[in-house]
Amino acid sequence: MTAGLAPSLVSNWLNTLRTAGAAYGPVAGTFAQLHTGDPGAAGTANVSVGSTTRNTFTFAASASGSALALSGAPAAWTNGGTSETLTHISVWTASSAGTLLFSVALTASKAWASADQFTLSTLTAALTPQAA
Repeated sequence: MTAGLAPSLVSNWLNTLRTAGAAYGPVAGTFAQLHTGDPGAAGTANVSVGSTTRNTFTFAASASGSALALSGAPAAWTNGGTSETLTHISVWTASSAGTLLFSVALTASKAWASADQFTLSTLTAALTPQAA
């Protein structure tokens, strides 16, 4: 899988459009995990060895009706003692286990060595196109 929406998320969203479909409610939280390559369809491939922690973050309410942006303090990780290159993140509903929501490639890869810090300061989730 190239980075994108998790199949389970897409299925849940689509099922809300069915007459007898179950409503898909808000997630309890959003947590980002670092990767050194495409996370794959399950979101578990190429997990960073430097930090396996999923850090929480929040989205602000959508102002335009088509996109969400980060709100509040950015998520930050400190490398626990390895040298690698970060290329992707995956976004989950929990700090461990949980449900994969989506994955995305970083705008630019980041060489990451022992004691370095990585901060996720921007992340936008958008659904387009919309009817005008």
